Amino acid sequence: MAMNMEAEIRELKRRVGELEGSFGFLTQQIKGVHRDLLAFQAKTEQQLDKIDGRLDRVDGGLKRLRDDMPGIVGGAMREANRERRKSRKSE
Repeated sequence: MAMNMEAEIRELKRRVGELEGSFGFLTQQIKGVHRDLLAFQAKTEQQLDKIDGRLDRVDGGLKRLRDDMPGIVGGAMREANRERRKSRKSE
């Protein structure tokens, strides 16, 4: 009976050791994945910040263009009218 108990204890210790080894391996894998995710997140945030900056510049340019558009169109219309008057006078 004592030999049976000792054998069972040894078997349990072996199985616990295997479980601990597997748990340690999985813990290291999860830590690695977590580290990779944090790096990916930081890189993604940097890229999004760059894109946000570019979009802000585009938005500013569009707003300036919208403000300048009446003058641009007005100037083009005045120039076209001048050309039209010149061509009528020369006819």
